[in-house]
Amino acid sequence: MLHRQRERLPRYWFAHRLLLTLSGQRPVHTLLGHALPAAYDQLVALAPQAPLRPVDGRGSAPVVRRCGEYQPRHGVIEAFARIASGERLSALAFRLELGADARWRCAAVDLGALGGG
Repeated sequence: MLHRQRERLPRYWFAHRLLLTLSGQRPVHTLLGHALPAAYDQLVALAPQAPLRPVDGRGSAPVVRRCGEYQPRHGVIEAFARIASGERLSALAFRLELGADARWRCAAVDLGALGGG
């Protein structure tokens, strides 16, 4: 039940979808309409590399361990997620912006040393 509640939060919903795309589990076009053009272009460039795929390719599927947020102003979320894949921890940062249609969209993605913007 707690898992379902947290998945309704925009930061967790996007962290999970970004993880699926950046680990090679889902094609990047599944985020079409959920990302602004610049962020979608970032994802198109990053997705073929699958930077969040398990290192040996056989390890357990990566999961979102924790996701936090900072709201610098209304309609903007600066989010960060801790991604675990076996013994490896990775960081995923992303920005969400609330559109005029009341839908959140990813505006930027950053993987730190792994790549991104």
